[in-house]
Amino acid sequence: MKPRSLLAQPLRTLGLRWALAASALILMTGCATGPNANPADPFEPLNRQVSRFNDTVDDAVLRPVATVYQRALPSPIRTGVNNFFGNLSDVWSFVNSVAQLKMQDSAQTFMRVNVNTVFGLGGILDVATEAGIDRHTEDFGQTLGRWGVPSGPYLVLPLLGPSTVRDTAALAVDVQGDLISVIGDIPVRNSLYALRLVDLRSNLLRASQLLEDAALDRYTFTRDAFLQRRRNEVHDGNLPDDGN
Repeated sequence: MKPRSLLAQPLRTLGLRWALAASALILMTGCATGPNANPADPFEPLNRQVSRFNDTVDDAVLRPVATVYQRALPSPIRTGVNNFFGNLSDVWSFVNSVAQLKMQDSAQTFMRVNVNTVFGLGGILDVATEAGIDRHTEDFGQTLGRWGVPSGPYLVLPLLGPSTVRDTAALAVDVQGDLISVIGDIPVRNSLYALRLVDLRSNLLRASQLLEDAALDRYTFTRDAFLQRRRNEVHDGNLPDDGN
C-alpha cells in the first residue's frame, strides 16, 4: 500500500488492522520460538526483524525530520505543540481513569483538561501543571491490565514499535478515543498526525542517542525497559508477583 493511501485512511481503521495483523503474526511465529526463548519474548527472532525495519525507517525518515524540527523551531513553540497534544491525550486518559475506578485521578485529569483548555489557550499553555494538578496518563491497555487481563508476550509492531499482545489488542480501542481521529478534514487530520509524530520523535532524540552510545544490545535494552515501564504504569508502581 502506498504511503499516500495509508495516510488517507482514518486512524481507527489502521488501529483495527494493526490488531488483526499482530494476531496473524502470533499465529505465524510459532516456528520462531525455541527452547532458549525468553518467556516474555517468545517471538524474539521476528521481533528483532521488525525492530531492524523500524530502525531503518527511523534513521532514514523520522530522526532527520525530527532533528530539523528541533533545530528550526524555538523551544517555546515546540513546548506549545507538545502541550497541545498532551491536552488532547488527557481526554482519553480521563475516560480510562474512570473505567479503572480511579476517582481521584479522574477528577484531577478532568480539571487538567478544563483548566488547560480554557486558560491555556486550548492546551498550548500547561497552566494545570503550574497549578499543581498532576497528569495521569492512561490508555485502554492499562485499563485491561487493571482488570486482570495478562500482558501476553512482547511484540514489536511495524512502525509503531514496542508493544504486547494486550496493548496491541487495545490499540483498536485507543484509536477510537483519539480526538484527532474524529476530524473530518483529511488533510488537517493527517497533518496533525504527522506533527504529533515528529513532536514525539523530537522529544526522544537525546534518549535514543544515549542508547546508541552505550555498549548495549539495543533490542534487549529497549524490550526490558518497555516491559518494566508498562508493568509499572498498569499497577501504578505497586507491582504484583505474578509477572503481569
